[in-house]
Amino acid sequence: MKSGIHPKYHEITVVMTDGTSFKTRTTWGKPGDTMNLDIDPKTHPAWVGGQRKLSDAGQLSRFNKRFKGMTFPGGAA
Repeated sequence: MKSGIHPKYHEITVVMTDGTSFKTRTTWGKPGDTMNLDIDPKTHPAWVGGQRKLSDAGQLSRFNKRFKGMTFPGGAA
């Protein structure tokens, strides 16, 4: 390994949204810094099952609303 080209690893404290914390090693910040998370696996919808239905609040709903009642030549509906 070449010397002087790799970032320095140091220990920081990561604070989760519920207040729990843990120590980890990283290149982020300075030694002893604290990283406060806004979103983590305990609160993010992708991990806690809070997904929206595509038909309720997504692009499909907007598409259907925009093109509702449109007819096509040749009988295709």
